[in-house]
Amino acid sequence: MAVSITVEFSGGLEALFNNARSLNVSLSSRDGSETSPTITDLVVYLCEKAMTDKRRELFVIDGYHVRPGVLVLINDADWELVGEEEYVIQQGDQILFASTLHGG
Repeated sequence: MAVSITVEFSGGLEALFNNARSLNVSLSSRDGSETSPTITDLVVYLCEKAMTDKRRELFVIDGYHVRPGVLVLINDADWELVGEEEYVIQQGDQILFASTLHGG
């Protein structure tokens, strides 16, 4: 099942995505099943299809796990409140990835 969502980037992460602050994404489950996609499916999609910068480690670690220091908000709620990577994405969700790490 495909869902259409809005993905936003801030705190410098937009530089990894061709300076896009927002993307409209139509996403399916990565295993091709009829189940709705999860945040993990979205992160894989973003790394493989949308990221234009080769410095993947600024966004993810250990494969496709969002790195510490990246705040993830799903419909303005911290993803820790809704299941983190296992959250099942719903039609129309707004997902924000914001880096809280800043260089000096």
